Amino acid sequence: MRRRRRLVQLVLFCPLAGALQGRLPGIKVKYLFLAWLSLFVGSWVVYMHYSSYSELCQGHVCQMIIVYSGLWKEMEVIIKCGVSEALKADSSPDATPRRRDVVLFDKPTRGTSMDEFRDMLLNFLKSSLGDQPSLAALVNKIITVADISQDGKLSLAEAKSIWALLQRNDFLLTLSLHEKEHTSKLLGHCGDLYLTEKITYTSFYSMDVPPLLQPLLPSAIQRVIHQWFSPAWPRRAKIAIGLLEFVEEIFHGTYGNFYICETGNMGYNTKYDFKIVDLRKVATEMTIRRFLKGRHCEQNIDCTYGKDCMAPCDKLMKLCKSDVVQPNLAKVCSLLQEFLLHGVPLDLREELEKQLKTCTTLSGLASQMEVHHSLVLNSLKTLLWKKISDTKYS
Repeated sequence: MRRRRRLVQLVLFCPLAGALQGRLPGIKVKYLFLAWLSLFVGSWVVYMHYSSYSELCQGHVCQMIIVYSGLWKEMEVIIKCGVSEALKADSSPDATPRRRDVVLFDKPTRGTSMDEFRDMLLNFLKSSLGDQPSLAALVNKIITVADISQDGKLSLAEAKSIWALLQRNDFLLTLSLHEKEHTSKLLGHCGDLYLTEKITYTSFYSMDVPPLLQPLLPSAIQRVIHQWFSPAWPRRAKIAIGLLEFVEEIFHGTYGNFYICETGNMGYNTKYDFKIVDLRKVATEMTIRRFLKGRHCEQNIDCTYGKDCMAPCDKLMKLCKSDVVQPNLAKVCSLLQEFLLHGVPLDLREELEKQLKTCTTLSGLASQMEVHHSLVLNSLKTLLWKKISDTKYS
């Protein structure tokens, strides 16, 4: 009776094993299970292989996965899908996958000419980045990226795909900062999916304190953990120089001004070159101004975009002002105080500590934003570079 019950359980669990048990009574259950497992894994590998080429373009994939790792042309990549942004347009409980596709790919419509599509792109960029003189060049770049077939023309499908992707802030910034060495390179796109290179280290520390444990651990213990798992100081200096260069690039850059709204969003590659990990945590000046315009507030914290892009609150009018209080440079200098001062060479410590302290007090006032910020930033870069320029770490 016990043997019969075991056989019934096996048949319910794996019909293939049950059928073989009747024909080949000498095969043990564990070998049948291993055969079934191998078949399952093999099928999954084949599925992943083909999905990387074809199914990435199908909308139903994006309903479950937003960001995941994968292999493409034998290279580790990050695959991103725009489901979170797309669903904001239709967040009702009855929203269907078909409705999502309609929202994403509603423009341009059939019959739109290339000149009309160029105007659509230019107007969209003006609303997202501001009226910059360089936007015409960005339109040309977008059209080049959209031309997947590389035939010098855009099909309706190619135009719809690039339009859907541009609705994502991170994709727009990826294109805007595409020539900068401190962002992930765009490798390809399909539908509302796109691929970027994978960043090796997604934190300044090889071991970070999990977010759930951070409130439970004293800050002193967290600092000790970071110190144990941080690169050698010269390598940290090289990463810091890259971070300062990135701040310089996005401050009144080619396509406008960008704000870092979360400083925990930084990493580096195997050569210790700084890399921004997630451009979703970076915002354009126009995006923040739209968020703040007419926003009711009681205190400054009510005027916060993202995690820490905060503007002052006009206590009399009960409305947010449009200027961000703490500029990018002050934020990253606060981060660099912990990252750089531990283990710094003794002959550099006093001057570095002084410059970082000055840097953290910078405000977003228009009178300081140009000359003063540039002087502080260049002084910090020069100080660090002199220390590592003639070493193997440079």
